[in-house]
Amino acid sequence: MRDGAQREGINLTVADKLTIARHLDEFGVGFIEGGWPGANPRDTEFFARAAEEITFKNAQLVAFGATRRAGAKAADDPQVRALLASGAPVITLVAKSHDRHVELALRTTLDENLAMIADTVAYLREQGRTVFVDCEHFFDGYRANPAYAKAVVRTAHEAGAQVVILCDTNGGMLPAQVQAVVGTVLADTGARLGIHAQDDTGCAVANTLAAVDAGATHVQCTANGYGERVGNANLFPVVAALELKYGKKVLPEGSLKEMTRISHAIAEVVNLTPSTHQPYVGVSAFAHKAGLHASAIKVDPDLYQHIDPELVGNTMRMLVSDMAGRASVELKGKELGVDLGDDRELVGRVVERVKARELKGYTYEAADASFELLLREEVEGRARRYFRVESWRAIVEDLPDGTHANEATVKLWAKGERIVTTGEGNGPVNALDNALRRGLERIYPQLAKFELVDYKVRILEGGHGTESTTRVLISTADGQGEWSTVGVAANVIAASWQALEDAYTYGLLRAGVEPAE
Repeated sequence: MRDGAQREGINLTVADKLTIARHLDEFGVGFIEGGWPGANPRDTEFFARAAEEITFKNAQLVAFGATRRAGAKAADDPQVRALLASGAPVITLVAKSHDRHVELALRTTLDENLAMIADTVAYLREQGRTVFVDCEHFFDGYRANPAYAKAVVRTAHEAGAQVVILCDTNGGMLPAQVQAVVGTVLADTGARLGIHAQDDTGCAVANTLAAVDAGATHVQCTANGYGERVGNANLFPVVAALELKYGKKVLPEGSLKEMTRISHAIAEVVNLTPSTHQPYVGVSAFAHKAGLHASAIKVDPDLYQHIDPELVGNTMRMLVSDMAGRASVELKGKELGVDLGDDRELVGRVVERVKARELKGYTYEAADASFELLLREEVEGRARRYFRVESWRAIVEDLPDGTHANEATVKLWAKGERIVTTGEGNGPVNALDNALRRGLERIYPQLAKFELVDYKVRILEGGHGTESTTRVLISTADGQGEWSTVGVAANVIAASWQALEDAYTYGLLRAGVEPAE
């Protein structure tokens, strides 16, 4: 959590950190680095509250800090005493392993730096703590002065550090380089080694696994790869690789299946949208779009998937687009629970209709609900209708004070009744949504649970400026799940209305309401 919290845009409260710690412990990680006690009040409070509020089942809490100051004694250093006061059973010390950093940043001698490491590690071990040592800038330091970099590792090991972690602090290394250095340092020092990789070359996960190949037995990662600059080695693909590719048991039994859920839960805590294309846990990790892939997957899913997605708590998804073939539609129908009955003519009609509509600008890979309505219309021979729209209009009035008034009127029929309603909102689409909801809620009380949670507009190619075709994607929720719908028209309000109609229709279908006609 210390490194992850350094990502730009992340600002964790103590409550956030406690929640993340519970998620990581539930997942089964061995050590959770909670922060730097004494460096700021938030981290100090976190350790105090964690001791009282969390009973860890799998993890040990780790406090992060630095070696003692030059010319002092570890027992007298306030920062070292704060580490002990945290109550954490494990302490990670950051130590300089690059000679230039020692001389320019610490402003001390190379020998004194080694003494600082030995004294601090030995003192904390005497106080009953397990000690890890992070060798900061190790790989750059090794390149500049390999003898001194190895002396830092050897000093930490001989003083009692359980693990000495080699840090690619600047994130500039490549896998072959990491593997070579780790193998050499392991052979020359005899220390138990760990790896800490930043992702500045996009190789943090690969570098971490290369270090494991070379003999490292401890890996430092962050959930979802959060971290300073472009981030750290991502915990989830590293763990999945160790379990599924290397055959190493690093999690409690059954925990790997919780990986996708844990990843998304932590993303929610830090208020970042989960990465859709993240390996293993992203919603697109096992999504298939090409017709060729779908045809093969219909025969055997393993032909285009490197693992069974259920192993990591994810699911396979079929994306329907203008690339869709018969197999894509058949598999998507099965996924949605719509029986196509091996009807080749029906499947062919759906494929052609999808391709024709996507040519106009529709996209169904991001709008499963609209696709299901289309599919059911072809299967059932008629569109699902809970209401029939006679007309609608939206008015935006520019007021003298510079504000705008937005009003909409909707005329529709539902269960044989003609309904005329108006609505106001903070924009014309919101006003239409409010008018439609007001007109239908009395007849369909289920609508009270519906909430528009996301709204995206894209101007499509093929037009000029404000004359271009517009596509609108709407996400709606009912407290139990979300669904997405799409609309395409010459203007944004008409496209929004299409997406709203589909959203309400699908929501009522999802709620088990019988169509009115």
